[in-house]
Amino acid sequence: MTDPAAVSQTAPLETPLAGLHRALGGKLVDFAGYLLPVQYPAGIMAEHKQCRQSAALFDVSHMGQVELRGEGADAALERLVPGEIQKLSAGRQRYTYFTNQAGGILDDLMVARLPDRLFLVLNAACKADDLAHLRANLPGIEVRELKERALIALQGPKAVEALARHAPDVADLRFMSVAELEVAGVPAVVSRSGYTGEDGFEISLPADRAEAVARKLLAEPEVAPAGLGARDSLRLEAGLCLYGHDLRPDITPVEADLAWAIGKRRREEGGFPGAETILKQLAEGAPRRRVGLRPEGRAPVREGAELSDAEGRPVGFVTSGGFGPSLGAPIAMGYVTEALATPGTRLSATVRGKPLPVVVSALPFVPQRYAKKWEPGESV
Repeated sequence: MTDPAAVSQTAPLETPLAGLHRALGGKLVDFAGYLLPVQYPAGIMAEHKQCRQSAALFDVSHMGQVELRGEGADAALERLVPGEIQKLSAGRQRYTYFTNQAGGILDDLMVARLPDRLFLVLNAACKADDLAHLRANLPGIEVRELKERALIALQGPKAVEALARHAPDVADLRFMSVAELEVAGVPAVVSRSGYTGEDGFEISLPADRAEAVARKLLAEPEVAPAGLGARDSLRLEAGLCLYGHDLRPDITPVEADLAWAIGKRRREEGGFPGAETILKQLAEGAPRRRVGLRPEGRAPVREGAELSDAEGRPVGFVTSGGFGPSLGAPIAMGYVTEALATPGTRLSATVRGKPLPVVVSALPFVPQRYAKKWEPGESV
């Protein structure tokens, strides 16, 4: 979700876990205006495999956490997003995105309904603009940024086993459920969700208690710390979008293959920015489509590489690329014309001025293993 290219021109901020990162030997970098570990001594490859095979703990406190309170907050938010927020049940969470008048994506976000409020998680690089957008367009609704809270993510097939020792009720949560409960005696908001394609949890808790909770989780035999590098390779293998790269204000949800997040009623009624363009693309098709790409050989294909067809004509561009540790091969995502979006289509990517063969691939590259298998279009 977050754009690592968005680097602050001022001194980077520190998250509540900065001291822990240093103590663990984390290599800190400026990421969206925050000092965060790109990796720990074990290295990105080991951290990636730790998450796929057991459980990994990530610091995502740079993300924006926001509460919306007031009568009609759900209906008001629906005027800014195409998701069905009014139908969101208490204790459930939904993925959606802010759209502009041209149908492009301003940011993607998570929205959860708690008993007395909506709880939003925003991308770090976009949160200032998102907050201004919310405050300008939700008159009468309290929009409160939760600056006093940290956010950690425990991800992997053994995450539930480790977390349940400190919060037994998490075992009863299903994918995209959210609950207020205690983790190691600390009040928290816990959702069964994440950004790796694995089962796992995101835990919002008071900033001054975050390090103590993180240390208790890291003391579990299944858990090890992981940084930004593994988070990026994990989300890319899982076919998940990174805002500022795979998602931008000039890319629509239909082009991004995210139309599953548009509710049925919203498809019929519209009522959100850019609805005319988006609903037209739903009915008639979009000019381009986000796809997976499998480069041949070992050379990675990075963001910005131009994609060409067999005749050498430009047909698209790469938006994310790197090495997939689970596959032992380079992988990428990008946009191509609709006619060339079929898996198996052979294209070429320009790398250092030379054409490199790539093959259009279905997404995700590795199976998503959520607590409850979820399919696009399913109500959450």
